[in-house]
Amino acid sequence: MKKKILILSASPRIHGNSDLLCDQFAKGANEAGHEIETIHVHTKKIHYCTGCGTCVEGGKKCPQKDDMPTILEKMIQADVIVMATPVYFYTMNGQMKTLIDRCCSRYREIKGKEFYFIATAADGNKNSIDRTIEEFRGFTECLDRPIEKGIVYGFGVWEKGAVITTKAYAEAYALGKSV
Repeated sequence: MKKKILILSASPRIHGNSDLLCDQFAKGANEAGHEIETIHVHTKKIHYCTGCGTCVEGGKKCPQKDDMPTILEKMIQADVIVMATPVYFYTMNGQMKTLIDRCCSRYREIKGKEFYFIATAADGNKNSIDRTIEEFRGFTECLDRPIEKGIVYGFGVWEKGAVITTKAYAEAYALGKSV
């Protein structure tokens, strides 16, 4: 069955390590016959959540004027969501966290999605990425019937492109192909 896959790549570096893993995931998923869209989060205008309560307490749309309503609609329409981030100081980067926080206005509509997580870190210990994965899980646990399907750990990669020589590169392709 053909699925709509939305890849949210929070890498601020074009062709950075987490971005390259997203490309491999997309390549595998494309070869498997799925529809893929990648959003490079750093190219989008996403304001911080101000905690104004308009969306939750008032039941109205978020009053901020930026790209987030379009991204949220794509998340709601997708069958599969891939969330990818470089790890900065043992946590997801600010671009991804800001996107997650802004899901507040419609998070109840993100239902029954399959999730894949991709994270890259300079630290050579795979466990150094676990905290970031737990942060992703903190987000998905707030959703209705999320299904965690897989994780790609790209660790020990500091220099741009270093991930190409790791097993994570092949794992990202294989995971995309298996969707």
